[in-house]
Amino acid sequence: MWIIDRAFVFALVAASSFTPVYVLDFCQNTDADCHRHDAASNNQPSPQTVKSRWNRNVSHLLHDLDQFKVSCRKLIESFPLDEVDGNFVRTVKNCLFSKCIPTPLKGPLRLAAVSKDVIEEILDLDMAVTQSEDFLRYVSGDRLFPGSEPLAHRYGGHQFGYWAGQLGDGRAHFLGQYSNRKGEIWELQLKGSGKTPYSRSGDGRAVIRSSVREFLCSEAMHFLGVPTSRAASLTVSDEPVVRDQFYNGNVKTERGAVVLRLTKSWFRIGSLEILAQSGETDLLRKLLNFMIDQHFSYISLSDPEKYVVFYSTVVNETAHLIAQWMSVGFAHGVCNTDNFSLLSITIDYGPFGFMESYDPNFVPNASDDEGRYSIGAQAQVGLFNLEKLLAALRPVLTQIQQKRAQIILKGYADLYQMRIHQLFKAKLGLLGEDENDRYLIAFLLKMMEDTQSDFTMTFRQLSEVSAEQLLNMNFTQMWALDDLLSHLLFSDWLNMYLLRLSRQQNDTDLDRQQRMKNVNPRYVLRNWMAESAIRKAEMNDFSEVELLHQILSSPFVTQETAEEAGYAARPPRWAERLKVSCSS
Repeated sequence: MWIIDRAFVFALVAASSFTPVYVLDFCQNTDADCHRHDAASNNQPSPQTVKSRWNRNVSHLLHDLDQFKVSCRKLIESFPLDEVDGNFVRTVKNCLFSKCIPTPLKGPLRLAAVSKDVIEEILDLDMAVTQSEDFLRYVSGDRLFPGSEPLAHRYGGHQFGYWAGQLGDGRAHFLGQYSNRKGEIWELQLKGSGKTPYSRSGDGRAVIRSSVREFLCSEAMHFLGVPTSRAASLTVSDEPVVRDQFYNGNVKTERGAVVLRLTKSWFRIGSLEILAQSGETDLLRKLLNFMIDQHFSYISLSDPEKYVVFYSTVVNETAHLIAQWMSVGFAHGVCNTDNFSLLSITIDYGPFGFMESYDPNFVPNASDDEGRYSIGAQAQVGLFNLEKLLAALRPVLTQIQQKRAQIILKGYADLYQMRIHQLFKAKLGLLGEDENDRYLIAFLLKMMEDTQSDFTMTFRQLSEVSAEQLLNMNFTQMWALDDLLSHLLFSDWLNMYLLRLSRQQNDTDLDRQQRMKNVNPRYVLRNWMAESAIRKAEMNDFSEVELLHQILSSPFVTQETAEEAGYAARPPRWAERLKVSCSS
């Protein structure tokens, strides 16, 4: 019998080098509510307050941008600000934010894309306002929303394994918090909006190619069900921006762009690290208390163990987030601690990539020569980042609490393995428990690796094929399964799989197919699709950006326009030559 003899299953054994001793006991339930830490806090408006504020039914949307108000007061009143004014680059101490005004893009400007879901369901705006000149000025940084007092956030981070010192928002401006009609508080930020004290040697700008990718992927990940920041709009300009895309001396002029993006909080592991590294313990404790009060409201601020419980939550949620990345074949590309959210959501989209041919060594970032952030290494990198988070927390933990936190960290591997097992069982439509399920999943992935079968479409076509087709190995017009069929052991695996399915009582073939189609997308943002849209966008044709945004908003549903565009077809040959780097 063929032997699975190495740690090839990125999703199942990427954490095999860990030493699982304890399973986190804070939250082992896999229900969505168990992993939700952004519930309304005491400082959020009650439903009654929201209703009176709007003074209309909940379907009411704003038609006038002058009524759209944000506020920075909560952050400004909670933390000391940088005592120095100005956008010039400098070392900043004893604060979390610097006041910093966006630098407007030079026109002419064009609204290249907008997310209807974000505009209407999060920002309470009528889509009609996006057609106005005022909207374009607000989302490009030329005009500030009422109540906005722009800030740039100071943070640090470990980049590619090494402490990088002060980093911060080098090309992003926090505009303020918005409280919507649902009682949710969202933090708005412009990316690509000019220099800040944290720009280092950068110009504070973003270019069209990276901005298109961030806009599309933020929204695509949301509709895949993966926790993520969101993107409201994409604005492009004719302002020249000079970039050396692959750091090879080939400098060229590109065009600037700005994304209006939002999330519940932009604080990340690096937000705490910079304070611990600088010895700013009082501010570290203040930030932790703020995060607990605002986003982990089930943790009592009077609990002496509050920081341990906070850490336990982040460990738990990080394991779940990375497992979700793996289940859709997503590689972040730059898993530095400054890119890991304290709310365990996906932020800071750069040289990411969705894996095509199954390969645990897939590296989306052409700048990552050592493959540190390969897709198969993401679970291990998550552990590294959580170790750095624990190091940042040590100044506020007792010796006993540090030992407890270390035990919690040792449980990360078990948490990750548990969640990834559940996700891949669902991808195969498996119900209940069977001692051979791990092997069944591993067997399939090994065959996919051997045959270079497409990750997304193999699982999707297994969702679409009937039991009879499986039995007869009839995969007409199913190119991914046809690739898999070439493996000598495919029939062995198939017999195991069909036998496992046959033991699922009261489960029809149609039920199994529908269940699998609900978790196995037909469309993901492949690099070649993004590149095709970018090339057109650089020529002021945003039709494919719009098409992709529309398609990726329903990734589990077969769509005629997507099929015509080839988004579920075998990737084109030229896609193999594509490279993506950190330069944007």
